[in-house]
Amino acid sequence: MTKMIFVNLPVANVAKATAFYEAIGFEKNPQFSNEQASCMVWSDAIHVMLLGHDFYRTFTTKEIADTHKTSAALIALSRDSREQVDAITDAAIAAGGRQTRDTDDAGFMYSRPFEDLDGHTFEPMYMDMEAFPAAMTDQQEGVAA
Repeated sequence: MTKMIFVNLPVANVAKATAFYEAIGFEKNPQFSNEQASCMVWSDAIHVMLLGHDFYRTFTTKEIADTHKTSAALIALSRDSREQVDAITDAAIAAGGRQTRDTDDAGFMYSRPFEDLDGHTFEPMYMDMEAFPAAMTDQQEGVAA
């Protein structure tokens, strides 16, 4: 079996959260979705499980974090271009999310983080692997100077 990751996120409203994730490019897998949870597919190996608070509580005795106030995780999503980074963040904003900080452009790496409806932070990013070695050499030379 292929190794996979399932990120389980507590959400206040499964239907609204599902619509948000569909708007930013995830696909709902109806086989593992119902009124309590939606399985949202990012790739063959990466899925986000949107779990209503009551259902989420069946998996943990810990308090559910208010991720509008507390950072619980930063979830990076790789994209194939700067334009794709901008497109997913723009779609997130249009679907009710918000950009959490300014665009980060380090030359070889580009990102525009956003929050979903429940405050979970995503960091879509593009890394230009051809420019990466030169950027690392420049950083090392700057440290040595």
